[in-house]
Amino acid sequence: MYRMVVRELGGPAALEREELGEMVAAPGQVVIGVKAAGCNFADILITQGKYQVKPELPFAPGAEVSGTVIEVGEGVDQFSRGDRVCALLEHGGYASHVSAPEARVFAVPDGTSFEDAAALGVVYQTSYVALVPRARLRPGETLLVHAAAGGVGLSAVQIGVALGARVIGTAGTEEKLELVRAHSADAVINYRREDFVDRVMELTEGRGADVIYDPVGGDTFDRSLKCIAFDGRALVIGFASGTIPTPRMNRVLLKNISLLGVHWGLYFDKDPAVVREAQRAIFEMHAAGKITPLVSATYPLSEASAALEALAGRKTTGKVVLIP
Repeated sequence: MYRMVVRELGGPAALEREELGEMVAAPGQVVIGVKAAGCNFADILITQGKYQVKPELPFAPGAEVSGTVIEVGEGVDQFSRGDRVCALLEHGGYASHVSAPEARVFAVPDGTSFEDAAALGVVYQTSYVALVPRARLRPGETLLVHAAAGGVGLSAVQIGVALGARVIGTAGTEEKLELVRAHSADAVINYRREDFVDRVMELTEGRGADVIYDPVGGDTFDRSLKCIAFDGRALVIGFASGTIPTPRMNRVLLKNISLLGVHWGLYFDKDPAVVREAQRAIFEMHAAGKITPLVSATYPLSEASAALEALAGRKTTGKVVLIP
C-alpha cells in the first residue's frame, strides 16, 4: 500500500512515494482498493499551492478514483465489500487505497471499466453541472467550447452534443481539431490561425453563441464576450492560461449576459443532491453510448509526476489515468 505525496509545494516534480500502513474504515467511511485514478489540471495547481483547496503537508493529490470496496465503516449502508465503485475526493486519490466518506462514493454500473469510471468523474461532473443546472443549455442552442480537445473541454463537447446543442470547439492544432470533430462537434476553430470571435459570428450568422464554456480564462474569456449572443451565458470553468480575466461589464449589461461560476466541488457541502444526480445522468449517458471518455494515456501511479508534467505541457488529449 502506498501513495504519491508532496512534502513541499514544488509542483508535480515534488511528488514522491510514501508507504502506507493498514487502512481501517472509520464510521461513515468506505475503504477502496484503487484500480484507476484520474489526473486533472487541478492536481497540478494543488501541488503548487495555487488551488482553492490547500491541504496540510504532506498530502496526495487526486480527486477521482475507481476500484473495489475493501471495507466499510459503521453506519455505511449503501455499499458492501467487493462492490465496484468510484469516488470523488477533495484530494488523496493518488494512492493504492483510499478512504472516502460514503456520500462521495458512487456505484459503478456493470460494463463500465475502471478506467472509464475514473475518467467519468471530475471533468464530466464539471461539464454536466455547468451545462445543465447552471447554464440550462437547450436543444438547438449554440455552445462554444474553448480548449475543446482537453479532458474537460472534450467532456463538454460530448455532453453538449448529447443534449442536442450545436457545438463549436476551439483548439490549437489540426490534430486536436480532428479529435474534436471525431466527437461530433458541428464546427471547429483553430484559434492560432483564425480569430475565433469573427469565426463564431460567421458560423452563427451574426447571432453569437448562446453558451460559452471557458476553462482557459485570461484574454480568451474577455474576447468571448464579443461573440456571445443576446441573453447568452458565459461559464467560468477555470484559468488554465494562468490569468484571471477582468471582463468589461458594459458588454455584460448591453447583451443581458449572465456570468456563471462553476465551483463544482462546493456542491458536496451546499447541495450534494446535485452531484449525485449528475453522476446518475453521466452513467446513463455512457451506458446509452452518448458519451465516451477518451483515455489517451495511462501511467503507473509511481510515475504520477511524468503524467502531470505531460498534462501541464499540453502534450495530452482527453484523459490521463494512473494505474496503481
